[in-house]
Amino acid sequence: MSYIKIKNEDLISEVIIDRPKALNAMNSEIISDLTEAMQYVVTDKNTGVIIITGEGEKAFIAGADIKAMQKMNAKEAFDYGRAGQLLTMTIEASPKPVIAAVNGFALGGGCELAMACHMRIVSENASFGQPEVKLGLLPGWGGTQRLPKIVGVGKAIELITTGKIIDANESYRIGLANKICSQDQLMYESRKLASSILKNGPRAISSSLRCIHDGLMMSIEKGMEIEVEEFGELFRNDERMEGLTAFIEKRDPKFHQ
Repeated sequence: MSYIKIKNEDLISEVIIDRPKALNAMNSEIISDLTEAMQYVVTDKNTGVIIITGEGEKAFIAGADIKAMQKMNAKEAFDYGRAGQLLTMTIEASPKPVIAAVNGFALGGGCELAMACHMRIVSENASFGQPEVKLGLLPGWGGTQRLPKIVGVGKAIELITTGKIIDANESYRIGLANKICSQDQLMYESRKLASSILKNGPRAISSSLRCIHDGLMMSIEKGMEIEVEEFGELFRNDERMEGLTAFIEKRDPKFHQ
């Protein structure tokens, strides 16, 4: 994983795309390495929350590697798109919360990867966009599916069909970003959010993520069936007893990650 770094401290794993000279643009090697890194941290017992970010101050991920794409035929492009989709689906389906710490450009595949994360903390110099139509293409890593769910259909169609790039303030206004902070506070704020999550029951968090993720792809009736099943299953777990007992005893719960 020559372009991916993993740092772990206090049950928080930072997964860093380390190709700053190319603005962390994603080629096939990086897609494969990042997928492998995600599969590792998702199952790592010393990881409770995951933060994905890009090395340097200019870019989270500036997009796909355009020079590499220029040489692709239709079959190669299909395989490249599938690999990107597998990566974003791996992130989205993580049973552990995934935070995107967006520093600078999050364009094309970078925007799609950020949207696959469960939350997005962005620096003041962050910018988002799906400019693929300017290249005669469309978002191929889930952008046409996730963006409407996050910002609404009308706004998503506007952003995708114009290829417009928006700044941090606009991304927050339309609900794409959870919080804006200064560049030098980005990782602090991301870790602060991660730490607040880690105070809670890990099984309850995982079950909540499953309900939200699966529920978005089905009717509300089916989603509520999954919700009540997960709710009942949590009563089989000691985690629930610790949480309820701590509340009654007016103390902080001590959950085991």
